[in-house]
Amino acid sequence: MIDIKFLTDNFEETKKRLVSRNKKLEESAQKIFTLQSEYKTALQELENERSKRNEISKKIGMLRAKEGPQAAEEALKEANNLKVKMQNIEERTNSLKAQIEEIMLTIPNLPDISVPVGPDETANIVVKENTLPIPKFDFEVKDHHAIGEALGILDFDTASKLSGSRFALLRGQGSRLERSLINFMLDLHVKNGYTEFMPPAIVNADVLYGTGQLPKFKEDMYHLEGEEDQYLISTAEIPLTNMYRGQVLKETDLPKAFCAYTPCFRKEAGSYGKDTRGLIRNHQFNKVELVWLSKPEESMDILEKMTQEAELVLQTLNLPYRRVLLSSGDMGFSSAKTYDLEVWFPSQNCFREISSCSNCLDFQARRMNLRYKKEGQKGTEYVHTLNGSGIAVGRTFAAILENYQQADGSVLIPPALRTYFGSDKIEITK
Repeated sequence: MIDIKFLTDNFEETKKRLVSRNKKLEESAQKIFTLQSEYKTALQELENERSKRNEISKKIGMLRAKEGPQAAEEALKEANNLKVKMQNIEERTNSLKAQIEEIMLTIPNLPDISVPVGPDETANIVVKENTLPIPKFDFEVKDHHAIGEALGILDFDTASKLSGSRFALLRGQGSRLERSLINFMLDLHVKNGYTEFMPPAIVNADVLYGTGQLPKFKEDMYHLEGEEDQYLISTAEIPLTNMYRGQVLKETDLPKAFCAYTPCFRKEAGSYGKDTRGLIRNHQFNKVELVWLSKPEESMDILEKMTQEAELVLQTLNLPYRRVLLSSGDMGFSSAKTYDLEVWFPSQNCFREISSCSNCLDFQARRMNLRYKKEGQKGTEYVHTLNGSGIAVGRTFAAILENYQQADGSVLIPPALRTYFGSDKIEITK
């Protein structure tokens, strides 16, 4: 969450930056500011009453010592009345604190000053384009859905029979291509210094509060019935970022770089009618994720580095893509700055998102109480957390089918992937 002290001490600036994300946040910011003011007043009242209680306690002791128990009766009555008053003030402070925390959990991160201000994707800025030549075809291009079904490697009808809409069944060489992509991506990132993990796909609710999925996006999460409050993960960012929650790291421990492959699960509650065909927006999908923990002064440089390493996947696979800097109104809840990587889809004649790389600054670390101690200094500071898709496997699968499709219906395998896949082409089998 954002620093409430920064919010109250720099209210007009903070409100302006929040409004750049969503105009409705002005009301929430104002409410926090008012509640925090009331909370500080109540705390001061409580401190004043504590001082009075200490004085009365001393008075009672002196009266009992000098004049006996009877002499302290009036002072005892005053002390009892003060006790009731303090209990009422404590209840009020606890209530105010709970109200503040409830609202703070719904407030998104503040956009970095380098982020373009705008209401949505229309204000995004393309910062890198023409990375690779866009393929030209002398035949009518098909979308990945049609290509995959014709090759017998994608089966959406059977998946729908098994699980409902927005699921895919991969078969034969399709399964091999998906597995090859996962191994290729992990090997590439490990070679670049990332430590590989295979985390659980089920996490407790407090972990989701830590990275910001709860309470804001509860409707998009798959909640499990049972004694514990548990959910299926929507990204490996969730368990990876939370591994050191509640801990104080040494300065020499930072930075840390993690990567992981996991299945991911999203209800896609707000995407009714969008991308209903194919692999772009499914309820279950595979993804390789990158996560960094860093010192504050290094995090923006690490964002650039992490984004370049996600780009390296696309460069190595020879897939045309571009890098886009998201506007304040288009960023994710926990992010202060985000780059999207968008890959070319010939069937749609446009670029589509395949990776998001974000710097969350200390937003998530505050929620999960993740800090580090600088050598030779007192106190601790919050760690900065970063995450990025390195990259979405299903969308890469789809991009390969479309960009490498051939006139005879076959699909070439990118050269860098052939050792993993074991062949240079996927052909229609009789």
